[in-house]
Amino acid sequence: MAKVKITLVKSLIGRKKDHIATANALGLKKIGKTVEHESTPQIRGMINKVDYLLKVEEV
Repeated sequence: MAKVKITLVKSLIGRKKDHIATANALGLKKIGKTVEHESTPQIRGMINKVDYLLKVEEV
């Protein structure tokens, strides 16, 4: 399965609570933090929900 590299590029301050929770569930708490996840439908859905906060790269 393909991996994706996800980086938080915008602040979570002032966002909806469920968007903050989604970013935290992805492992992103600070701006500039990068994590790698398998590209599953669940992870893709989380990315799509908060895509305006993230930079996503295929690995």
